[in-house]
Amino acid sequence: MHISEGVLSAPVLLAGAAVAAGGVAYGLKRMDAEGTVSAALVTAAFFVASLIHLNVGPASVHLVLNGLVGVVLGWAAFPAIFTGLLLQALLFQYGGLTTLGVNTVVMAAPAVCVSLLLAPMVKRKGRVGLVASFGCGALTVLFSSLLLAAALVFTGENFKVIAWASIVGNLPVMVVEGLFTAFVISFLLRVYPELLPGCTPEPIETESV
Repeated sequence: MHISEGVLSAPVLLAGAAVAAGGVAYGLKRMDAEGTVSAALVTAAFFVASLIHLNVGPASVHLVLNGLVGVVLGWAAFPAIFTGLLLQALLFQYGGLTTLGVNTVVMAAPAVCVSLLLAPMVKRKGRVGLVASFGCGALTVLFSSLLLAAALVFTGENFKVIAWASIVGNLPVMVVEGLFTAFVISFLLRVYPELLPGCTPEPIETESV
């Protein structure tokens, strides 16, 4: 979902940069010392996942993991995703520096929104938790696709076809992302629940002598 340099209009670029700057600043304000470790872990996962591309028709898609980033970090998803995108732009020329703001909003805003809506539910046992976890992954890809399409359409009417193609091309990714996010969250709840906000490891029962 990286938008390359020279595609978007100046007003769209400026609006994206302003929203991204506000989100990053607020995310850093909400991040504490303990959250920095979690941010580093999920930023690394986000960075690596975005480098694995699969061809779907004429487009190329990849895992995003912004749903997982949102569940773990909340508002701190903004600085985490911004960092991952900045490194990808500098090291691999994915996206670009002028589009960094828009790309950050496209991926981080849905992560925060889904986190606020579904993060409290992923900790529940049974079907509710699994469905919420799947929704975190799938909905963030859907919302990101819609934001990307909106950025293209607001740039020019001639981008409508590409905008629709980006949404359709990411439909398979929504399902895969949802399943993968549900699996990872389920795994974390068993082995490392403290990584998820509001979760604490179950106390180890000891037998009294």
